[in-house]
Amino acid sequence: MKYKRVLLKLSGEFLTANGFGIEPEATKALAKEIKAAYDTGVQLAIVIGAGNLWRGARQGAGLYKHL
Repeated sequence: MKYKRVLLKLSGEFLTANGFGIEPEATKALAKEIKAAYDTGVQLAIVIGAGNLWRGARQGAGLYKHL
C-alpha cells in the first residue's frame, strides 16, 4: 500500500443537484468509492467544503461564522 492515510476534501458543490440540495445518486456513488478505499485498510479523513455557506453569510442570509 502506497499511502496509509488519505485526506479527501470535497467541494460542497460536488453533492448538489443543479447547485441546490443534495443529489442522492452522487452521494451513493461517493459512499461506494469511500467504502472501497476503506476496505483496502487506508485511514480516511473526509472534509466537505462549506464555502458557499460562508459566502451566503456575508450577503446577510442569517448565517454566522462563529462556531
